[in-house]
Amino acid sequence: MILYPAIDLKDGQAVRLVHGDMDQTTVFNDDPAAQARAFVEAGCEWLHLVDLNGAFAGQPVNAAPVEAILNACPVPAQLGGGIRDMATIEAWIDKGLARVILGTVAVENPDLVRDAAREFPGKVAVGLDARNGFVATKGWAEETDVQVTDLAKSYEDAGIAAIIYTDILRDGAMKGPNIDATEALARAVDIPVIASGGVSSLADLAALKATGVISGAISGRALYDGAIDLTQALSALRN
Repeated sequence: MILYPAIDLKDGQAVRLVHGDMDQTTVFNDDPAAQARAFVEAGCEWLHLVDLNGAFAGQPVNAAPVEAILNACPVPAQLGGGIRDMATIEAWIDKGLARVILGTVAVENPDLVRDAAREFPGKVAVGLDARNGFVATKGWAEETDVQVTDLAKSYEDAGIAAIIYTDILRDGAMKGPNIDATEALARAVDIPVIASGGVSSLADLAALKATGVISGAISGRALYDGAIDLTQALSALRN
């Protein structure tokens, strides 16, 4: 199981939100590229990046710090937030991004997701952000009547690289991930599922790995707060 350290970008800084609320922001680093380098030096194999402003704006806003991270770090990175057309997808991949994460358009424009997955094999993931089992879009500001599992199953034949499943009510709250819901989703589809939201201890990572069906986990606040030691966590997941 791969551990993805998260760098959430707001106004050019590395931050964390609580429950996706832009008004509940903690700034952890004014230099996101330096933060990314620290994660890489600790041994991470991937980076998970989110353009929070972009998720609300519907277009990239924190492009400069993302590009700085891509230029500074040798490991692959995935990015979500404000990626809603083919031109933006192509531009990010051309700049060295290993994987784009499509969230809002996965609900609103599934044809774009399918076209992108065909055009860029292995480089397109779908971000399913859920509140009480239903997908939320536009930076989690809008709730839909679409169930997570139904949407995930609709993409089984699309060739997407992964599903990033976030339980919004767990995100940034340091209360542990929704293991049952994440495992149920992973068992319902053949697409690799990455857990996000609430991953706050080595025990959480061990529990996710023990399911045997979850391919990765994203953690942010716990790494910044020191609740998870990244080097120790990576070692535990490799053994």
